[in-house]
Amino acid sequence: MREALRILAGSGLVTMSTYKGAAVRVMDAESASAVYDLRALLEPEAVRRAVERGVDFAAARQVLAAVETGTAATDRAKASLANRLFHRALYAGCGNPLLVEVLDGLRDQAALITVTGWGISPTWPGEAAEHRAILNAAESGNARQAEHLLRKHITDFLDRVAFGLPGERTTDTGDPKGAR
Repeated sequence: MREALRILAGSGLVTMSTYKGAAVRVMDAESASAVYDLRALLEPEAVRRAVERGVDFAAARQVLAAVETGTAATDRAKASLANRLFHRALYAGCGNPLLVEVLDGLRDQAALITVTGWGISPTWPGEAAEHRAILNAAESGNARQAEHLLRKHITDFLDRVAFGLPGERTTDTGDPKGAR
């Protein structure tokens, strides 16, 4: 049990306290912004590289097909898993194992934000359409379009849900952002 908690703490999903024990990490707006900022920088680049390498995106296509015909469309936990599998299938073939490892770590943290975000604003059906557009661009070999669509997908999600997360997200100038 202790080892499992250490692994979860290492991935940022659990916080450990000497006197209070383990607790599921509460994702506030500032933490969510940091995770999504890093994802917006790294993940589109990894996908662009995967497209340029001519990767077969069959795994991503299978995840989308399963979502469109299964319970992931209505079950947040299943949708979160499908979301994680889809994104990983896009970037896994980028050719840089360290980049994949970093993105996998971010993906774990993003899962907390995603599930919380869907509770605030149930945007999964619209995101599935965004996933389809990203995949279409990737499969057609349009690396720059896939990169652009994915970056927009990542940043738009945070903009849609940031107002409902604890704390207040700010811009680089310190002005509040995301509160609507």
